[in-house]
Amino acid sequence: MVEEAARRIVATAAKCERDGDLFSLFLSGGSTPKALYELLAEDAWKSQIDWRNVELYFGDERCVPPDSLDSNYRMANEAMISRVPIPVGQVYRMKGEGDPEEAAKSYGQMLKEHFGDEGPDIMLLGMGGDGHTASLFPGTPAVSETQHRVVANRIPDDYSLIAIPKGTHWRITTTFPFINRSREILILCAGKDKAARVAEVLGGPSDPARLPIQQVDPSPAGGTVTWLLDSGAAGMDSTE
Repeated sequence: MVEEAARRIVATAAKCERDGDLFSLFLSGGSTPKALYELLAEDAWKSQIDWRNVELYFGDERCVPPDSLDSNYRMANEAMISRVPIPVGQVYRMKGEGDPEEAAKSYGQMLKEHFGDEGPDIMLLGMGGDGHTASLFPGTPAVSETQHRVVANRIPDDYSLIAIPKGTHWRITTTFPFINRSREILILCAGKDKAARVAEVLGGPSDPARLPIQQVDPSPAGGTVTWLLDSGAAGMDSTE
């Protein structure tokens, strides 16, 4: 699964370089993307990318300092960023240590300056067991955002479907209006505990308020979305 994601990233990076464009990649948090980042940092993979031509962004972040164990930036930095020759000025982290509203406004303005009305080359996403993606959780205001590219989103104290580490209720997240401008969206999902939810999201009735990830649809802007699943998340056993 992660090798397929890596192949797609390498191929798109090469195409952007041939076309004379910078390659823009949005990173996500979680254990599955971490495995992808570690793979891309291996010599056999990182040597296939001209990192001087890459810009890295983040799809969401917890409102914690960048050295916190809960920081998406820290995870990505340790797994990949610090291990590849990308210029420091081409890594755009969300400043989770500041005021959430101000940090979201600042990041959104930066995205407007960099992308205008367009979106990135590749957006990496995952899916939580409750059907959320990025930090767009069911029942939170950010799910229905229609204007801003990035917002601050507070996860309620009584939100019981996920384990929220102490002090990380506030999140900064890209929103569906921006996510769906992506040229390519890769949704990485692993583990048999996700199988029922994957089947419901892809094959069940549309219920985007309860299952926010169903709002991922870049097709109106000419983009594509691909789910990359391991056998567990796909509901298959080892023989299948």
